[in-house]
This record gives sequence, structure tokens and C-alpha cells, in this order.
Amino acid sequence: MLIIAGHIEVDPARRDEVVDALRDLVRRARAAPGCLDVAVTADPLDPSRVNNFERWESPEHLDAFRAVAHAPDIGEVLGNHVRLYDVTGERSPFG
Repeated sequence: MLIIAGHIEVDPARRDEVVDALRDLVRRARAAPGCLDVAVTADPLDPSRVNNFERWESPEHLDAFRAVAHAPDIGEVLGNHVRLYDVTGERSPFG
């Protein structure tokens, strides 16, 4: 499993526009084979922050989606703090 998590920083005046521009990409990703979850959200505390979280079954599934994703141009990104993590196992964090 792969997890992609983190956030980007954008001009606070454009944050909601950026989140809305990515709505269709999120919809299509969630429908893609091998996608376990995708969320792109406005941060509730920082007006310049757009949070990103994705879970994919495998690198092959992620690569297949990226080949046809046609991500929209969201304009200037002031900071990119999104990272990809390889996961070897999972368990409930509640015991």
C-alpha cells in the first residue's frame, strides 16, 4: 500500500478556488481501480493550507491513474509538503 500525505500552501485568497478546482480529480481518483481513499481539503486553521491524503493499493494502480488523471492547473503553489510513503502493514490505532 502507498500513502500520499501532506499539504500545499497557496495564496489564502485562492485556497477555496484550488480545492474546488481539484474536486473532479478527487471524484475520478476515488473511482479508479486500486484507489482506497483520496481527500483534498481546506485546512480549518490555516487559510493558505490545502491538505492532501491518498491511499493506493499499489504503485502500479497509482501510476495507471496518473497516466490518465489530467490534473488541472491550479496555478502557483507557494509550498509543497506532500510526500509518498510505502506501507508494509496496518492496524487499528485504537487497540
